[in-house]
Amino acid sequence: MTAPKENQTTRRRAPGMSPEQRREMIIQTAIPLIAEYGAAVTTAKIARAAGIGEGTIFRVFADKDELLQACIAEALSPENAVRELDAIDVSQSLPDRLAEAAEALQAHMSRMGAIVGSLGHRGGKHPGTVRGAGRDESTTRIRAALAELLEPDKAALRRPPEQIAALFFGLLFTQPRTEDEPDLTPQELVEVFLHGALTEGAK
Repeated sequence: MTAPKENQTTRRRAPGMSPEQRREMIIQTAIPLIAEYGAAVTTAKIARAAGIGEGTIFRVFADKDELLQACIAEALSPENAVRELDAIDVSQSLPDRLAEAAEALQAHMSRMGAIVGSLGHRGGKHPGTVRGAGRDESTTRIRAALAELLEPDKAALRRPPEQIAALFFGLLFTQPRTEDEPDLTPQELVEVFLHGALTEGAK
């Protein structure tokens, strides 16, 4: 009759999250809600989406404003983008690698725009940081991750991987919008970037 007792022991509830883990979970839950509702989103709505009590939010954040600031900082952080770039399989062809990178970075930029745009000036110092040292550090880290993706094809590149990475990163951020033509897909963007604007065989 000891087996059932062992079962009960092994099936005990897993230890709860640490404050840092819970903080991260709340931030990740809140970001898409803030992008949708802006500063009008309530902590009650965030708590429901996270499957926790509203009081739990205030055990890791002093108030709603601190939560909003943390979400802005997370949205502007390059960490997620760098992790996604690092996870791209370098055994793929260069065009496939860059297309994946373009998708990851476009998603990162969309998230930044949605959060900062929805909160307006409420973000205090953080939006200014995007234009200053924080932006430079973020750009440097993302460019370095892109350069790593280019490294396997270094011998075939006209310029060093770091310079090609900077050019590609710049193209993603400055891709123009035209009224008469749809936006380029990541694959089309990479094709133009790698092979230029001329059709095959054109001089």
